[in-house]
Amino acid sequence: MSTVTVGQIEKKTQQRLVELFQHQLGYDYLGDWAERLNNANIEAEQLRGWLFEQGIEAHLASRAIFELHKVANDAGKGLYDRNKAVYELLRYGVKIKPEVGENTQTVWLIDWKNPELNHFAIAEEVTVKGVDAKAHTKRPDIVLYVNGIALAVLELKRSVKAVNHGIRQNLDNQKPEFIQPFFSTMQYVMAGNDTQGLRYGTIQTGEKYYLTWKEENADSAAADNLLDLHLLQLCNKARFLELIHDYIVFDSGVKKLCRHNQYFGIREAQRYLRRREGGIIWHTQGSGKSLTMVWLTKWIRENIQDSRVLIITDRTELDEQIEKVFTGVNEQIVRTTSGADLINKLNQPSPWLLCSLIHKFGAREDADVEGFVEELRKSLPPDFRAKGDLYVFVDECHRTQSGELHKAMKVILPNAVFIGFTGTPLLKADKQKSIEVFGRYIHTYKFNEAVADGVVLDLRYEARDIGQNITSQKKIDQWFEAKTKGLNDLAKAQLKQRWGTLQKVLSSQSRLEKIVADILLDMSTKQRLADGRGNAMLVTSSIFEACKCYELFSKAGMGDKCAIVTSYKPSPADIKGEATGEGLTEKLRQYAIYNQMLGDKDPETFEKEVKQTFIKEPGQMRLLIVVDKLLTGFDAPSATYLYIDKQMRDHGLFQAICRVNRLDGEDKQYGYIIDYKDLFKQLEGAIGDYTSGALDGYDDADVAGLLGDRLSKAEEDLEDAREAIKALCEPVEQPKDTPAYLRFFCGTESGNAEQLKANEPKRLNLYKMTSAVIRCFGNIANELEEAGYSTKEIAEIQAEVDHFSKVRDEVKLASGDYIDLKAYEPDMRFLIDTYIRAEDSEEISAFDDMSLVELIVERGVGAIDALPKGIRESQEAVAETIENNVRKLIIDESPINPKYYETMSSLLDALIAKRKEDAISYQQYLADVVELTKQAKNPTSANSYPGSINSNARKHLYDNLGHEASLALAVDAAVLDSRQDDWRGNAMKIKRVRLAIKNVLDQWGKDAAESQGSYSAGQDNERLEALLELVKHQHEY
Repeated sequence: MSTVTVGQIEKKTQQRLVELFQHQLGYDYLGDWAERLNNANIEAEQLRGWLFEQGIEAHLASRAIFELHKVANDAGKGLYDRNKAVYELLRYGVKIKPEVGENTQTVWLIDWKNPELNHFAIAEEVTVKGVDAKAHTKRPDIVLYVNGIALAVLELKRSVKAVNHGIRQNLDNQKPEFIQPFFSTMQYVMAGNDTQGLRYGTIQTGEKYYLTWKEENADSAAADNLLDLHLLQLCNKARFLELIHDYIVFDSGVKKLCRHNQYFGIREAQRYLRRREGGIIWHTQGSGKSLTMVWLTKWIRENIQDSRVLIITDRTELDEQIEKVFTGVNEQIVRTTSGADLINKLNQPSPWLLCSLIHKFGAREDADVEGFVEELRKSLPPDFRAKGDLYVFVDECHRTQSGELHKAMKVILPNAVFIGFTGTPLLKADKQKSIEVFGRYIHTYKFNEAVADGVVLDLRYEARDIGQNITSQKKIDQWFEAKTKGLNDLAKAQLKQRWGTLQKVLSSQSRLEKIVADILLDMSTKQRLADGRGNAMLVTSSIFEACKCYELFSKAGMGDKCAIVTSYKPSPADIKGEATGEGLTEKLRQYAIYNQMLGDKDPETFEKEVKQTFIKEPGQMRLLIVVDKLLTGFDAPSATYLYIDKQMRDHGLFQAICRVNRLDGEDKQYGYIIDYKDLFKQLEGAIGDYTSGALDGYDDADVAGLLGDRLSKAEEDLEDAREAIKALCEPVEQPKDTPAYLRFFCGTESGNAEQLKANEPKRLNLYKMTSAVIRCFGNIANELEEAGYSTKEIAEIQAEVDHFSKVRDEVKLASGDYIDLKAYEPDMRFLIDTYIRAEDSEEISAFDDMSLVELIVERGVGAIDALPKGIRESQEAVAETIENNVRKLIIDESPINPKYYETMSSLLDALIAKRKEDAISYQQYLADVVELTKQAKNPTSANSYPGSINSNARKHLYDNLGHEASLALAVDAAVLDSRQDDWRGNAMKIKRVRLAIKNVLDQWGKDAAESQGSYSAGQDNERLEALLELVKHQHEY
């Protein structure tokens, strides 16, 4: 195989892969389908040919293909439902009733048992027509067909272009305005390049959920680079079909594929089960344990005769979660209501899938294993023998009591095979016992592997000392100063004001008040907490402490944005006999505070609502105060900060920590753990080893890499980010002033749309890297000295960050990228205003809600005063910025009125040429360019139109129909008469409009021809298509 050349072009990669599919994977090559007509996701003739080879009779084959077509193109359903229906036909065969009274026959479209007997093939450059008119044709790079059915699509990018571009292309292609129907048969949707390898997802998979395949003992010699390696592993015939058959799930509205850890975990479990051996699967929290259970259950059901599966869990929400997952994937699971009910069900041959909850008895938080076992024994009938071949899954099998449970279950079900699942490591003390109980580890996927795969986030840890001695006003001021060292003056002044009112409320007499004050300060200075994008949980040591904290937060004005979630349900019985006349006892206070918080809702409803708000609108529910509840279990929401003020260790601590490591958007880089109890004895000067102290119940290797020290890691991140952005800007020409940056990031020729487009990846990198630098700086701005920077270095870093954030603003504005980036970096405004500069943020913010073009229309030449200083100071930079923005507007608006914008485009070219030849003074140029901008923004204000041409749509038609007023009016009337609701999204309705326009054009042509004596009907198909496109873009139709 040829060596890989640097920065190779997509086409070369594509040729190499086409070879790879043919020679190494044994797929047939169907050809380059760029020009081939009517490419489809079901190539009926290929499928028919294959069915004949399988000995299927012609009429059955035709009916099977008809069924598949019907389901794949069912216009009454959305993409998800169509895709699901197609999957069911592929997986379970097409059921066909041949004639009245005959038995149903199953026609298999894929031979799952013998992969080699299927026809695997690829086509490249597959041109697929959009549902409606021509503008929306797309051309996927490579499509994989099995027996003529398209099962996977692959988009390639060159090695210097991030794989995300390919992913976004896939997502675009699935939109209704492009080739959505083509995806109704797709199982795998992939994107790749040579440097990053392959990312895979399925239909509607969001960009951040695309997965990467990893294989341990793979023979990597087989391929020169990652992309080839991944494809050899995933698209190998047998494995590709196995992944589709056994590892896809439609989970209540989301189609999901498996991650590599799930695949290898289940494969390994299958080997164990074939020899009737149990064991333990340890997959770190957040890596998809519930689905692993689902897939393994399905496999057992289909491959082991007489099999039944019983899932045991000891938490209600887990019980519900498991039920939800199974119902989501169309498997009926029966939840038993009691031990007696379980015994009764096991004694019957059905149902095959059971779920049982070890009940909680009394007020104890732990599940009552003894009580559960006792109840089981009591309800055993004398002749009890569980029916079927039983497989028992024990969830969260690391819990100490699962040994007791297991013994009891073994007595009742002597022949069952047990598999334990856990998301946390086993304790040293329990390891031996668990292995005796369940058997060996079947498969492990540890925390550090999950972090490396980007499945969960890295954690940052910090022990905070809440000294009891901060009582004097002076000490409190010093503490405030230290906490806000990095803020700029304006931000500091604003915070001081708020702090002043806070101090009136919090006397900081008690330790809790200091903790509350500390958290409130974080809430106004920390990224994600202060910008309403992320939120926090505080773990307190008792329900009473939780109530006291809630009261303090309420006094500080945060009452409606924080809540307590515990197992406490206030009832009048709690306070009987509690009134002593000596003021409120703890119980009375707890009761009063809780009730005040609940208002008139019952605790369950309140908790559900709070959880929803916490997850969906973090800005509205910024803090949950908890004791035990919500820290474990599946439905526990994820947060960015976890504050711990409770003695915790081992499992409890491990699971709590995992509340903050879930992914959530571009700007959440880490989960933060703030520890007020010094669980790892950090503050006593013991050096940061997080395997001792509160986690010393585990083997070191099992918790390796779980926590990183916040300060030292934050410093590493800042250094990495500075290095990256300097490397990116290295090639910018000296003197590295604004015009030089604009030439590098926008283009050497002003207003050149191709150059702007070509430099887009560079600009995206600049925006991403600047955001990274600003975030990393914000994370450590208050503690640069503690991190070991000298005063001189600190000043340098501040200047650097300020410089790059200005470069970013200028490039964004000059390229016209400005408005669309808001979604990318919601936290930037807050960080810049707080940590970098206050003085000129009001100028840039003029562009927060308006584009430069809108500002020019509103203020004329005055708009230039609002540009950033760097651009303002250079006449060339001002001109290029305006030209790029106007060019972008012309391109964006062109479909609405092509003729008019063609003229505008020529006028802009002429103006640019004049400016470059110095044929015009700068003042005159500004006046002209402002005038041009206004015309481009409001096209219909510029020309004078006949009186009857009185709506925007009519004006646009008039401009594009050679200024023939009567023709424009006739087309306008025809469209208004023929259009139906939502006509743009429906092929039949579009046809109707097209026909109406065609009739007007034909009639007009005839009339014209009669007066000139020559006529050929419908001669101008192109004109018709162009007109239809124009009509589609008019908002009035």
